[in-house]
Amino acid sequence: MFWQKLILIFKDRDLRKKIFFVLMILVLFRVGAAIPIPGVDVEQLQKFFRGNQFFGLLNIFTGGALSNLSIMMLGVAPYITASIIMQLLTMIFPALKQMYYEEGGVGRQKFNQYSRLLTVPLAAMQGFGLLTLLHRQNVLGELTFFEQMTNIIIVTAGSVLLMWLGELISEYGIGNGISLLIFAGIVAGIPAAAGQVLYTFDYSQIPLLITFIVAACAIIAGVVIITQGERPIPISYAKRIRGMRVYGGVSTYLPLRVNQAGVIPIIFALSILLFPQMIANAMAAVDVSIIQTTAKILINFMNIPWIYAGFYFLLVFLFTYFYTAVTFDPDAIANNLQKSGAFIPGIRPGSSTAAFIHRVLNRITLIGAIFLGLIAVLPLAMRAVTGMAALAIGGTALLIVVSVVLETIKQIQAQMVMREYE
Repeated sequence: MFWQKLILIFKDRDLRKKIFFVLMILVLFRVGAAIPIPGVDVEQLQKFFRGNQFFGLLNIFTGGALSNLSIMMLGVAPYITASIIMQLLTMIFPALKQMYYEEGGVGRQKFNQYSRLLTVPLAAMQGFGLLTLLHRQNVLGELTFFEQMTNIIIVTAGSVLLMWLGELISEYGIGNGISLLIFAGIVAGIPAAAGQVLYTFDYSQIPLLITFIVAACAIIAGVVIITQGERPIPISYAKRIRGMRVYGGVSTYLPLRVNQAGVIPIIFALSILLFPQMIANAMAAVDVSIIQTTAKILINFMNIPWIYAGFYFLLVFLFTYFYTAVTFDPDAIANNLQKSGAFIPGIRPGSSTAAFIHRVLNRITLIGAIFLGLIAVLPLAMRAVTGMAALAIGGTALLIVVSVVLETIKQIQAQMVMREYE
């Protein structure tokens, strides 16, 4: 059955062209991710990433480009951050909210253009911060001011290029371009991780390896269940009589996803956790004893695994609720239902419907928030329990991979169904 579907996909000329276009863009991305910026000390870089779990997690969202300080080391993180900031601003500025939610396709295009423009200064700021931090860790050698500015311009241009490639995939290919770029980086890192496990493998670790495989299968199953999980709210449409015809009277449902926010809360939590470490490293270079002592206390505090994991879990949990509240408006849903003559059986239209949707959304978001928090801290917990970084299950990476695969398969199936109708 699988092979028959695969043959049908590649028999379709349009679909085949889209798939090969996506593959070509992903190859370009991997080539760019292998080109390092000038002045990198490879040995110090590998040592730094082996001893820093946080930057290992951040490396996921750069598609593996951060681990070798490539020209695309920032990945799509600045664009994602810009999109999040713009969506948050819709809560403050009514004009932006109207542009995003009420002006249709034209408004969305204008809104996305603002996100692209905001990406450039964010990429420059993030590039400057990361390069300064890595320079203080002796990963980068001594560079002149001109060389430093050149590196910042290079990594900013690399991030903007990735943003453009992602949008090309979304427009001319299959699936969400930004998600596919992150997916490609994660998958590209699997052979190296597997090689590291095999290189350090000992027969005494066979029980641990079996436990790891069973746990990985259970996590993948959990990710699929939570990602696909929905709470359907029944919707009925009132009957309307026009002339000799009766319209409406049909029943449908409003699907509320358990994981409404996707992986955005994890990305946002990582961004927030990055700032204290960058500030502490900057303070440690100041020639004032009190500031240096404060910086050392902060660095040591953030390096305690369980405290760090606790903060990480709490931030992911809170941001899941926050992002869900930003992107899903029960009041707007209730108003749209009332305007179209729809109602939830047993619930009065208007404010009562909004309150009901809000109550149901809060309950299922609790499950999604706990799930995302556990997935986020899972690599840290596995590393603490096993003591082996190579066997640390990348829960965040698994969540992204499974979500992207499921979404891409849905889009391919939708394309095939559309062509069958034609």
